[in-house]
Amino acid sequence: MLSSLQRRIVAAAVVVGLVMGGWFAAQYFPLGASGRLALFTVHPGDSLSTIAGEMHAVGIEASPFAFRLDSLLEGSPQVRPGAYEIAQGASFSTIRAILSGGPNVPQVDVVPGLTVREIALSLAGSAGSTFASQFLADAQSAAATNPYHPAGTLDGLLGPGLYLITPTETPAQLLAAMQSSFASEARALGLTPTTVVAGLDAYHLVTAASIVEKEGYYVKNMPDVARVIYNRLARSMPLQMDSTVLYALHQDGGRVTPAMLQTQTPYNTYLHLGLTPTPICVVSASALRAILHPPAGPWLYFVLVNKNGDMAFSTTYAQQLANEAIAAKAGV
Repeated sequence: MLSSLQRRIVAAAVVVGLVMGGWFAAQYFPLGASGRLALFTVHPGDSLSTIAGEMHAVGIEASPFAFRLDSLLEGSPQVRPGAYEIAQGASFSTIRAILSGGPNVPQVDVVPGLTVREIALSLAGSAGSTFASQFLADAQSAAATNPYHPAGTLDGLLGPGLYLITPTETPAQLLAAMQSSFASEARALGLTPTTVVAGLDAYHLVTAASIVEKEGYYVKNMPDVARVIYNRLARSMPLQMDSTVLYALHQDGGRVTPAMLQTQTPYNTYLHLGLTPTPICVVSASALRAILHPPAGPWLYFVLVNKNGDMAFSTTYAQQLANEAIAAKAGV
């Protein structure tokens, strides 16, 4: 027979077991869930513990420990990086099912160098063709009210970044967020709609920065490319930038052929003096900074000379030809 002390220990153990069981059941099958959707992001390399902590922080589950314990019993879900929306207070089985299904919130990654048209193409894949088509239509309408007074397009005036598209978000709202992002980034760098540098107004500065973005490509090259643009404009020399010709042809990168250089378009800076009518892509902070604060220098030419992204800058055409020979030898 059990002694009185042993009976008390057993009773206490039973009570603790019931309490723990009830607590775990409350976590596993929550009552009174609000159903409000909560958003969180899984990053590459995140552990299950990190993911559980993120879900707890936004109210999806009450106990990261209980969720991890449940995963030990039921099997850990294979979670892919991306954005997820799950109702606050959801059951563990619901959470596991959603996580196992992969990211359920569409997103679009707006990287420097993209055009509005290319952003829309990306949106078609993540949010659907109807959303993308409306985004393009809204972009045309929004250009008329943008404070930088763009020439019919928002190219160059959308901020780079990863944008999540929640179920209730409209194309117009997404577009407004992108414009706001650009305005904030530009303002932080000292660019506002009234800024003037070296005779260029704000919109022309963004246009020049977009050419720097495409031509410099690497951050280390952008300041000197900006100086070349200023120097050529000051001497009334054609900019002769391949990226502007490719923009008119809706091409991103690649070699420009002699036939392309004869394309009759205001974006052909081989045939027309000055900047292009509009920016040609999304600009990075580095490109904007380069055009706002270019270094001093006499350069008029540049060429990529190796596969490490290094450029050679020169002041004479003879020097440019010599650098082009170096580039050809390097296979670039």
